[in-house]
Amino acid sequence: MTTNERALRKWAEPALGRRGLLGGAAALAAGGAAFAASGGSAFAAGGGAPRPDSPLPIIPIPPQAPATEGYAPVPGGRVWYWDTGGHGTPIVLLHAYSGSAESWPYQQPYLAKAGFRVIGYSRRGHFKSDAPPADNPGTGAGDLHALVEHLGIRKFHAVGVAAGGGVALDYALSHPERLLGLVISGSLTGAQDQDYKDMLKRLRPPGFAEMPADFIELGPSYRAVNVAGTAAWVDIHHRARNSTVDQGNENTFTWADVKQRVRVPTLLLWGDADLYSPPSVQRIMASHFRDVETVVANECGHAPQWERSDVYNPVLRAFVRKHSR
Repeated sequence: MTTNERALRKWAEPALGRRGLLGGAAALAAGGAAFAASGGSAFAAGGGAPRPDSPLPIIPIPPQAPATEGYAPVPGGRVWYWDTGGHGTPIVLLHAYSGSAESWPYQQPYLAKAGFRVIGYSRRGHFKSDAPPADNPGTGAGDLHALVEHLGIRKFHAVGVAAGGGVALDYALSHPERLLGLVISGSLTGAQDQDYKDMLKRLRPPGFAEMPADFIELGPSYRAVNVAGTAAWVDIHHRARNSTVDQGNENTFTWADVKQRVRVPTLLLWGDADLYSPPSVQRIMASHFRDVETVVANECGHAPQWERSDVYNPVLRAFVRKHSR
């Protein structure tokens, strides 16, 4: 099932704010915006006529909504989080390996203004959170469960980018009853099918991991035109990691397990210039979910929430509203 175009047009709206917040991001004029959905057709973010050209706009980081900060106990340590609070449907944001709880400045005020309770946290080994012990690092899904238990959240939407999407899927396999919706962007996940693992290996030639993080993760269009935004992303990346110890998954699974066990509504929101995980990977993933919608953002790399908030935010809002109760 592809994303319903009528719903997207109904809920789409311009990106928020014109003042920089992080790293001296400049206030630059925002251009037109579009997203590609179901077969490559494009629609203006304001709900206008189809736009197959879909130019990348420059979007400054908006002022943030008020939020409380704190530490949640997890097995063997603590994780740092921020929480906009309120009585709206909770949305928990799970960052990429290259990021932290700081990686969501475009989504935090947008979703809070839309009436949601928005929560971001740094996984262990990332900015302000404890490093996991090498002898017992625990799992990202286990820490996510500890966080929502600490905050008293019973049902929520899990929204993950890259490695955060893998944690979100792992959590969906362990605790499907706790999720209202599952949103994954650019994630390789942890599926153990050998043909899938072989394909991912073909995408990353020798030396790929040694390339600069912004080259690997931000699309070429974004790096070409948005100097301030690239600098802000790199600034967050440079302070994101505080440990070399990584956490694993709770579940060892194949795509057959996903098809059988994950019944929560799922949105796959991808960038068309993602070097880690191009749209072909998204299509393979989509074939293994029971209830799935797909969107591909034009001129976008591995970080759609950062590069194309004009696409990411209205599509995300439409999805979570559709599946909140």
